[in-house]
Amino acid sequence: MNETRRDETKTVALPQGTISYRDLGDGEPIIFVHGLLVDGRLWTGVAERLASDFRCLVCDWPMGSHRVAMEPDADLSPPGMAETIVAFIDALGIERATLVGNDTGGAISQILTASHPERVERLVLTNCDLLDRFPPFPFNLMPPIARLPGGMTVLAAPFRIAAVRRATYGLLAKHPIPPELADDWLAPSLADAGVLRDARKLTAGAHKRHTLAAAESLRRFERPVRFAWAPEDRFFRLADAERLAAMVPDGRIEHVADAKTFVSLDQPQRVAELIASFAREARGATARAS
Repeated sequence: MNETRRDETKTVALPQGTISYRDLGDGEPIIFVHGLLVDGRLWTGVAERLASDFRCLVCDWPMGSHRVAMEPDADLSPPGMAETIVAFIDALGIERATLVGNDTGGAISQILTASHPERVERLVLTNCDLLDRFPPFPFNLMPPIARLPGGMTVLAAPFRIAAVRRATYGLLAKHPIPPELADDWLAPSLADAGVLRDARKLTAGAHKRHTLAAAESLRRFERPVRFAWAPEDRFFRLADAERLAAMVPDGRIEHVADAKTFVSLDQPQRVAELIASFAREARGATARAS
């Protein structure tokens, strides 16, 4: 790992490959997990607001918008991606962290919490895949295509048209996403065969069996699970979040108005306030218990 000062981009070498990340602030660690075909910039507005009180680790996970392809044999299926995050936590010497997930990254965060509950201080889910919706319609059409020879090339082809990629990202946010950001998120997988290969592994591996199994395991997870959820989202429904919240021992939902899937872009202040409030609440409960 390099020695650049905090808040600049760093890299860490894992068995799966190299991960780029930003390390903002000091205090209790929070690890942000974005979804497919975006990068850590999804969380910048939230992390910068939390950095005065927390150590915010904003990573570019290998989900198709990362700049350096991972090792060819890296397991980047949903469970493999969860293990990649655990390897990152280990590399930084972190015993336990709060996980904050969105979209595909929310599914990965659930899988990690289910398989390594001792590494998760609390779980915060924003609009994301869960239960039997991994992925939801119409994105559930992508995994079968990705499993076919040349399938990812077929899926990627329309996104070479600027209007298509910008319109697609626009469905996920209530407020306009800068066109240059949408372009930048797609550029690595369109230009680098290794990055596209990495994205294929995650896309082809997406299946509801992973999130359903995670949900069953989360029934035994005794630390807090909180949902910062945009009810306007057409893809990740509030009703499904309510189903999962009812399954876990300590689950609660807070609504995020005027937002869609990318709540951290639409309402970074509100999401940051909720995460900070969740953390303070959990600390208070721990102090009272002791």
